[in-house]
Amino acid sequence: MKSETVEYSPNEPFAVSLVGDKPSPPRVFGSPARYVQGAGVIDHAGHYLSRLGFTHCAVLLSARSLQAEGGRLMESLAGAGIPAQTAIFNGECSLQEIDSHLAVLRELPNPVDGLVAVGGGKVVDAGRAIAHRLRVPLAVVPSLASNDAPCAAVSVIYTPEGVTADAEIYDENPRLVLVDTGVVAQADERYLVAGMGDAMATWYEASACARTPGGVNVFGGRPTLAGTALAELCARTIYEDGASALEAVRHSRVSEPLERVVEANTLLSGLGYESGGLSVAHGVAQGYTVIERVHRHYLHGEMVAMGVLAQLMLESSTDEAQKAAGFFASVGLPVHLAQLSLSAEDQDELQAVVEATLAFPFIGNMPDEVTAENLLAALLAADRLGRNVVQQARR
Repeated sequence: MKSETVEYSPNEPFAVSLVGDKPSPPRVFGSPARYVQGAGVIDHAGHYLSRLGFTHCAVLLSARSLQAEGGRLMESLAGAGIPAQTAIFNGECSLQEIDSHLAVLRELPNPVDGLVAVGGGKVVDAGRAIAHRLRVPLAVVPSLASNDAPCAAVSVIYTPEGVTADAEIYDENPRLVLVDTGVVAQADERYLVAGMGDAMATWYEASACARTPGGVNVFGGRPTLAGTALAELCARTIYEDGASALEAVRHSRVSEPLERVVEANTLLSGLGYESGGLSVAHGVAQGYTVIERVHRHYLHGEMVAMGVLAQLMLESSTDEAQKAAGFFASVGLPVHLAQLSLSAEDQDELQAVVEATLAFPFIGNMPDEVTAENLLAALLAADRLGRNVVQQARR
């Protein structure tokens, strides 16, 4: 992609293939430099940032956030003696938004030496892109646990109208990820649940990638044992603690199960997907976004949950799909097409989803070939499975 200030090509992977009789990429693992999580940690942000070398930073956040958790962060920065330049995010992670902030920050008489992104996924993605272009470290302070983006080295770029345009993959993860579970506990429960859907895919995709001889992770390397193990722990934690964590958020209360699930949604899933590998589940989620009403009305993790079921049915892992669908239904994630405002009878829309899924760059991280025919069959099989799960729950 090209903006007014930088031309960045995400096409060249970080990993370089090793030479030999059978050239293959090396194993690559990536992560933030520091991860801090707990109730009230945002009030100590200045301490953590000063320890990591931030002396004058920009803070990217929404106007709403500035009056809430962002205001607390600004107070902490002031208490730590760190001057901060606020930059109000206008709602879309577009090149135009990125360049408008760059124009302001580059004219400061005292240049910033770090950037802090406070809020949801698009604020964080914009912060990553701006920090990369300024060549300064990034700190991420998410206000939700709705996806695994905070720990990542990837930004999704949109048009000003909100249509996905591209993705930028950077060579560095955030310097700091600071998750205040007290803030997460105050958010609508739908966001935590969506985060569980996104995170649950991490294990199933990493497992498929590890079993595929040519499978590669986001860095273009082979998945590491560490990344795969973290992905498995992520799924196990959500299965064990998801329901209790949801109950805590319903009462705006921080609990140990909530702490574990927030860590799974954010840290375990973030490390697991980047270093373990993506596959069909996220490809299907990307496919669903081509249907405008789905893109507008459903969260990323809700679409990923449906992608998990499709991938498991594609693998003929019916028992595991049954287990996942039962859990998803119990916490409020969609398990059949109608719950995403889609119909198994609309072949045109399903074909559009299939085509977009097959274009996903990591669709090859499967032991067997994924075709339009077997993918469509998997989508429909997952729909039938989900309907059966819902019917059984009503009995």
